[in-house]
Amino acid sequence: MEKLLKEFKEDLAEFHGMTEKFYAKEVNIKDYKGFSGGFGSYAQKGGTASMLRLRLPGGRLPKERLKFIADVIEEHQITKVHFTTCQTVQLHNLSPASVCDIMEKAFKVGIITRGGGGDFPRNVMVSPLSGVEQGEYFDVLPYAEAVSDYLLGFIKTVKMPRKLKVGFSNSPANTTHATFRDLGFVAREDGYFDVYSAGGLGNNPRLGVLMVEKVEPSEILYYVKAMVQTFIAHGNYENRGKARTRYMQETLGIEGYRSAYLEQLAQVKDAEDLHLSVKEHPITKKENGVRVSHPRVIAQKQTGLYAVAYHPIGGVPTPSKFAELYNVIKDMEDVELRIAPDETVYIINLNGTEAEKVLAATEDGAANLFETSVSCIGSTICQIGLRDSQGLLAAIVEAVRKENFADGILPQIHISGCISSCGTHQIGTLGFHGGVKRINDVTEPTFTFHVNGCDREGQERFGEQWGMMLEREIPSFFVDLGRAVEAEHTTFAEWFEKDPEALRKIAEKYLV
Repeated sequence: MEKLLKEFKEDLAEFHGMTEKFYAKEVNIKDYKGFSGGFGSYAQKGGTASMLRLRLPGGRLPKERLKFIADVIEEHQITKVHFTTCQTVQLHNLSPASVCDIMEKAFKVGIITRGGGGDFPRNVMVSPLSGVEQGEYFDVLPYAEAVSDYLLGFIKTVKMPRKLKVGFSNSPANTTHATFRDLGFVAREDGYFDVYSAGGLGNNPRLGVLMVEKVEPSEILYYVKAMVQTFIAHGNYENRGKARTRYMQETLGIEGYRSAYLEQLAQVKDAEDLHLSVKEHPITKKENGVRVSHPRVIAQKQTGLYAVAYHPIGGVPTPSKFAELYNVIKDMEDVELRIAPDETVYIINLNGTEAEKVLAATEDGAANLFETSVSCIGSTICQIGLRDSQGLLAAIVEAVRKENFADGILPQIHISGCISSCGTHQIGTLGFHGGVKRINDVTEPTFTFHVNGCDREGQERFGEQWGMMLEREIPSFFVDLGRAVEAEHTTFAEWFEKDPEALRKIAEKYLV
């Protein structure tokens, strides 16, 4: 690993040079994107600023890394930060000097941005409360971190057709979508993993293929190597639009794909020893006898310890929040942050007194289920984004707050600025992806409406597309929806389950 990190650091000079050329207008946006993505950075829309994606395996943000982010935010006067659905932190509106400086300094706290974008293995995802969650099958985090380290070795040694996303789930909640990732390890109650692959959201979404059941955790690196080899052997290098692993289900057929993968798996097992031994880190912190009950407080499986949920609207916290949280938790034993795939942040391993302090420090976040809604960064920043997903969510929240609906009247929704599904719109109870539609010879900003998606293991389904809504009318739709549910003195979940057609009747007034 030391040799690899040394090589990554040496690559920074090349990144620095290319970035200078891009901002000097000597390199075009397309060429720069193809280069810079591999370093976890992209130029934002307009090409006048950059973003940087901090690779955080499992969404873990220990105190040292939290302080690092707080410090660079202050040093570089960063104005926008985003928690992503891939459990990373994105820093936005960066100057060329800032993006290069932060990328280099991040190494000192173990944050590697290499492979944060581009055609590389991406951030390995993990159920955010792994290790502390009541009812989990077992702690998958140590295995995911080992896989993350292993995948870094492929960044400079292989060329894949497109990116590779790997996820681990610790329970049937399947918050990381492990059953429909490029490669997913799904914990079983008996202590083994089931392995899924060739799934994914976005254009032409696919549920994953169950490859092997009851895999020993110590053998998972064989399955990772086999996935990489299969992707190289059968992925599409000619057409980027069809280069993700899920298209191998089409080109090979499901059984043909499974056979190709198992063939690679056998070869890997014959060729090398990839048995894994992980070091677990049991939590030994003791409770202090203080009990806490609050909607945002989750009792951990460790008696008397808690996690506090904090969800800034749209996953966009005030930049100063990082320093504020660090100052609150810096002297608390074993406390760290975990970023969830729905842009919630959990502050874990708190005793009762500490949980109360963290609650007070996070009062600016979502006040109910609806306000925990998910949004990608949107078209004001993203080069390929079509619509301002963040702006839409803000407008909906503003309209809905005036109604003072009770918690549960409206569900968590998912919004993506385009079909790419960075806002995971396809698995939301209600979801939207941005687009346009020509109406009366006028091109109108619209969002396609998706209904009844689900990511829970055994119940996975992508939402049905019901049609398009005008962007400006969507806040009114949610006001009407909330009023209809409120009138029945129930929650949206119960209301929709009882009569799905009632939602369609409301939606039809807005579909264009």
